[in-house]
Amino acid sequence: MQIILFEDKKWSNFLPLVYTRPLGDMRIGILKIADKYARIFGCDVSHETRASLRFVFPPSEKKVVLHINARLLPDTQVVRAIQNLLPGQSLQWKDTTLATNGLSSGDQVITYEGEPLLLEQVTDLFSLNGKALNLDFELCSKDKKSEPLHPSNVLIGDSDKLFIAPGAKVYASSINTTEGPVYIDSDAEVMEGSHIRGPFYLGEHATLKMASKIYGPTTIGPHCKVGGEVSNCVIFGYSNKAHDGFIGNSVLGEWCNLGADTNTSNLKNNYSVVRSWNYTHQRYEDTGLTFCGLVMADHSKCGINTMFNTGTVVGVSANIFGGSFPPKHIPSFTWGGSGGFEEYSLIKSLETARRVFERRNLELTSEMAQLLTEIFNHTAPHRNNAPQSQD
Repeated sequence: MQIILFEDKKWSNFLPLVYTRPLGDMRIGILKIADKYARIFGCDVSHETRASLRFVFPPSEKKVVLHINARLLPDTQVVRAIQNLLPGQSLQWKDTTLATNGLSSGDQVITYEGEPLLLEQVTDLFSLNGKALNLDFELCSKDKKSEPLHPSNVLIGDSDKLFIAPGAKVYASSINTTEGPVYIDSDAEVMEGSHIRGPFYLGEHATLKMASKIYGPTTIGPHCKVGGEVSNCVIFGYSNKAHDGFIGNSVLGEWCNLGADTNTSNLKNNYSVVRSWNYTHQRYEDTGLTFCGLVMADHSKCGINTMFNTGTVVGVSANIFGGSFPPKHIPSFTWGGSGGFEEYSLIKSLETARRVFERRNLELTSEMAQLLTEIFNHTAPHRNNAPQSQD
């Protein structure tokens, strides 16, 4: 069997994170969305995505049985409904197609009676992360035995809600599972003096630096280095926030780096709803959230002592530095800070990306370099017409 995750008209609500990936390649909870379906259904999963991404994420040539909306997070009820679809049937919730059995759009519509976990906007990645973490913990720890917790640690809560994978190192730290599970993946390290409150996931080969303070629901993907204070965040992978400073209610893509003592504001002084840049409508709009911090796309970085205001959105391969608050919308491939921005050279950006990949013994492929070049060209109008207002 083959599953295709398709993108519907709401894909642009997840920019700038999806400039560099399909919706189904986003991480929420423990796993990327595609990996959740691969584990549940025990089959290959590929992406039906935009033309600009197909040379990095090629379409499958295998026979397709199921089309599933890439915004849909699998839970027990919706998975059962998808499994019960007959050829030619589609599963519908309100005006959204959740899944279709077969190549056609579905000759017979089945109405889904439940309340699906359906991502609507980019901030849902942290808003729904707690539910996703609980679902993924059951999926990833099922029929597995956790490694023992080293006696130098303090566990508060149910030991059944703690899973430590082989090769993980956890020493002289406190772990609290009373509010949700904690999953430490293989070869990850929790350094001494760290405090973790679940739900929480630490990915393969990721590191929590000494005296880290983690408030769930938080996901730190593979090969990340994280320190300081983190609350309700999702970090996709290969990104660093290795030093003191606070980040809350935020999402970081891959290959990001936050300089020492970077801080994000996630609550306005007047406690009003946070406004943030909407790529679909090209304007600031209410997020509907009182707590909302930073969204930063792949390959972006900031210098030491950077301060991000509530609802800041940073595009792909931006470089932020300097004192005071930078604008709340920082377009892709820009260089600067509160004093203004200029275009970040594509050549310099690709050189930096190659060096960063080499530090992890990886190679920036020609396909990824081509994708970054296309993003650079596509986002040129954003740099030329970026609004200067904070809100």
